[in-house]
Amino acid sequence: MIQPSPFLRRVFLLDAVVSGMMALLLTLDAGALASWLELPEALLRETGLFLIAYTALVGWLATRQSMPKALAIIVIAGNAAWTVASIALLFSSAVTPNLLGQVFIAAQAIVPGALAELQYIGLRRSKDALAA
Repeated sequence: MIQPSPFLRRVFLLDAVVSGMMALLLTLDAGALASWLELPEALLRETGLFLIAYTALVGWLATRQSMPKALAIIVIAGNAAWTVASIALLFSSAVTPNLLGQVFIAAQAIVPGALAELQYIGLRRSKDALAA
């Protein structure tokens, strides 16, 4: 267990807010977004559904006075992996988005990457909790 630094808790909260907004957008408006971005509707909707669960986890972590260090590391690694996967999707032939879709995917790479970096800084500022 660690005692998360205030910075880490704030970055987790920011991640939860941003991910929650994206979850709602992707889940509720996948059809409209699919045509605007020229991306598969199922990809957008399923991403939104995943982000609902992710938002709940990160929001819960943001409220903890102590948290499992491994869980914090998993969140940080997940954001880093999301960045890599978004870049890979952009350069793959799996989807053929229009320019707006390409910008959307690029943003899906940049934001989690920045959050992962900030979360890592916050994790390094955190203290190991004393065993009871």
